[in-house]
Amino acid sequence: MPVKVSVIVPVYNPGIYIEDCISSLQRQSLPPDEYEVIFVDDGSTDGTPARLDRLAAEDPRMRVVHQENSGWSGKPRNVGIEASRGEFVMFVDNDDYLGDEALERMYDYGVANGADVIVGKMAGKGRGVPVELFRRNHPRASVENAPLIDSLTPHKMVRRAFLDRIGLRFPEGRRRLEDHVFIAEAYLRAENVSVLSDYVCYYHIRRDDGSNAGFERFDPVGYFKNLREALDVVERYTEPGPVRDRLFRRWLRVEMVERLRARRLLNLPDDYRRELFAEIHAVVVERFGPGVAAGLQPTQQVVAALTAAGRYDDVVSFAEWEAGIGPKAAPVAIEWRKGSLGVSFTAEYVSAGEPMLFPAKAQAAPLDDVPKDVAGAVAWVASETAARFGQATADLLLRERSSAAQYFQPVELTRERVPAGGGEQVRLVLRATAGIDPADLPGDGVWDAVVRVKLGGWTKECRLGPVPREDRPAPGVGVVGDRAVLPYWTTPHGNLSLERGARGKRLGLRAVRLTDIGVSGGRLRVPLPVHVPGETPVVLRFVSATRYFDATATLSPAPRGTGSVLEANLPTGDLLGAVWRVALCLTPGGDRPRFTGLPFSLRVAAGSVLVGPVPRPGAALRLARGTRRVLGAARRKVVTRIRTGGQ
Repeated sequence: MPVKVSVIVPVYNPGIYIEDCISSLQRQSLPPDEYEVIFVDDGSTDGTPARLDRLAAEDPRMRVVHQENSGWSGKPRNVGIEASRGEFVMFVDNDDYLGDEALERMYDYGVANGADVIVGKMAGKGRGVPVELFRRNHPRASVENAPLIDSLTPHKMVRRAFLDRIGLRFPEGRRRLEDHVFIAEAYLRAENVSVLSDYVCYYHIRRDDGSNAGFERFDPVGYFKNLREALDVVERYTEPGPVRDRLFRRWLRVEMVERLRARRLLNLPDDYRRELFAEIHAVVVERFGPGVAAGLQPTQQVVAALTAAGRYDDVVSFAEWEAGIGPKAAPVAIEWRKGSLGVSFTAEYVSAGEPMLFPAKAQAAPLDDVPKDVAGAVAWVASETAARFGQATADLLLRERSSAAQYFQPVELTRERVPAGGGEQVRLVLRATAGIDPADLPGDGVWDAVVRVKLGGWTKECRLGPVPREDRPAPGVGVVGDRAVLPYWTTPHGNLSLERGARGKRLGLRAVRLTDIGVSGGRLRVPLPVHVPGETPVVLRFVSATRYFDATATLSPAPRGTGSVLEANLPTGDLLGAVWRVALCLTPGGDRPRFTGLPFSLRVAAGSVLVGPVPRPGAALRLARGTRRVLGAARRKVVTRIRTGGQ
């Protein structure tokens, strides 16, 4: 059968970090005879060459090419392209890994849409990845209708015939941004680009030792020389005008302005940041017309204008002002609503811990000239932010803690100007309500609630919280789609998270009081702090010292208030003559049904059922050794005697 996908992995001294990459490639859902993996070892000096040779000997899907060190990833990728047999090639770095269905999904999606380039959703663990690009699927994307230019890393699937037809390969040698040159040309010359956003295909990993090539401090002169080559590609395949300006804006924003803002600039040594500033200034003056910076956000426009004017000291002062600014998101209400979790919150920006204030009367005005000083720059940013408040957004994302995969949740948004400063100023507050359907999450695990706030010139993220303990909404566990889903507040920070697949003590079932448990006519009735969208089948397990019985039961929404009511017919004939602990399985239809103990026991005698606390192991021995006070307390334990028939 023809090979559908050739995965190309440039390799250089990855150590143990290549193991996750290898495992993910071996787990791919694409049939084994439909893909191959080509590791191109670029002169590794650790144990990797031998590890790869053993792998290739054991697994026919794996191939290894050894070569002398070339200095960067361009040549190994090109060697992999030449050695590939697949209809498509997929580029993966040796310290990253793929989702288990990535190759199959990306290939099928690309073929269905006639794509030359397929961009799969990325998750960044300690690394930044595009967010807006993956808000939804784009079957027919271009640099004009989608933010493709936000994703210039090489981790894409590309049609091999397309590469050969246009003669596209990676620049080689010891250099930076070879992927920008390659991907920019691929975007601009492809018949179609497809963006797959409903499955995390690629996990971009920051190594614990911080030795990823992208995190090493670079030589500004060489870096921006290479950056100019990417700009050359854009000039070669576009005409002067709005599209070219928008593409150039990506490099101005990401590679230049953002490096000169807030802590990112201030954390650099002064001599290095002066050298960095000088190189950025040269590119800005040399390559960018006024239309490039004009499309930036207000704060970015200020930095770009000061940079173009060569005002290094003012750029540093503006960075010092920005360094104290960040978003804050406060929960208002969290409650279950028929199987979905409603989350209401407010969000705004704060400076030095206090809400930021903006002029109450502000009108948008272009930045026609370089601000005279930093105070003037700050005043213009404040005015522009207030004038553009109608464009501000707050999104709620759920981010899986283990993988960093994140998913947008649907949000309804209102914007409120809250008077402050005697009426001359306002706070700009975003009020949002999100509906979370846990059944839509792709797997079990812990999901952190993250709020992404876009206001004026800032796009920043923060956790939803913190909330003082006494003010925290407590919606309790919910049963949704054969999964127990627990919203909870983290310790010690007090931020909102969800655990999908929660079990054990975390479910909160020990809050049941003995006095609330009823038995009538052999039917057990227990109120539980569990949300269910409707009548939900569950299983009760009765366990004695020597045996157990299972019985079907139901959870129904409580007639008043929150929670549910557990009801079951007791198998009284089977329960005679022993003390039975009771356990509950909330998700009997799940792949691994699990039981959680309830905080009571049952004892069935002739004509009656005793409901009491759970017997403790070794209780008799402890009582014998205890003091009279302990013995007296033990005798006063509440035991509720309920006769069958409700008497």
